[in-house]
Amino acid sequence: MQRSTLPPALADIEAMARAALERLPEPFQTWLADVVLRVEDFPDEDVMDSMGLETPFDILGLYQGFPIGEKSVSHSGALPDIIFLYRRPILDYWAETGESLEDIVVHVLVHEAGHHFGLSDEDMERIEASVE
Repeated sequence: MQRSTLPPALADIEAMARAALERLPEPFQTWLADVVLRVEDFPDEDVMDSMGLETPFDILGLYQGFPIGEKSVSHSGALPDIIFLYRRPILDYWAETGESLEDIVVHVLVHEAGHHFGLSDEDMERIEASVE
């Protein structure tokens, strides 16, 4: 039987991210229940322009929405909070570093979720360690 040499698909990255979400400690799982998870190959042009990115490989993930501490009733009708993971930049980073793909996906997911909660880098590192 021949081994597949295809890179992980969007669905594969999403499955890794969803598995990581399930391993997050409470109350993060509950708080992230309404956050949409999207895996795309690259950021769109609006993201590229708004962030001043030179190439689409300059970003691995993005949180779009209002952090928990900034939510208010005036935001009713707003789009849902979304965590984007960008497959091609993640795969490129994986190829460059040799780190585990699952570890990279967890790192990006926790970092972007950390923006939702307004967490410090140290807080995010502790959460990331609890997921691995």
